[in-house]
Amino acid sequence: MKSYFFIILGMAVVTFIPRLLPFIFISKKEIHPTLKRFLNYIPYATLGALILPGVFNAIPNQPKAVWAGIVTAVFLSWWKGNIILSVLASVGISFLMIQYF
Repeated sequence: MKSYFFIILGMAVVTFIPRLLPFIFISKKEIHPTLKRFLNYIPYATLGALILPGVFNAIPNQPKAVWAGIVTAVFLSWWKGNIILSVLASVGISFLMIQYF
């Protein structure tokens, strides 16, 4: 039991260090506005690249539910800009489509 604690603690430290070092070294420097604008889009692009392929395979027998969820997420993301609302609503719509259609 004790060895698991040290393994988990070691993994946490090894994961935390690469996240902390850029913050320490770059936080005092000014970033060019064009680069800053580009970096603002990376989280959305990364989420799209990670999530979208899995969405098409999530419900193989019900493509209508998949497309309803995708359309809902795209519309709410564009309209409201809130990623949590978009994800929750698209999951809810997909669930309703599976249950009732």
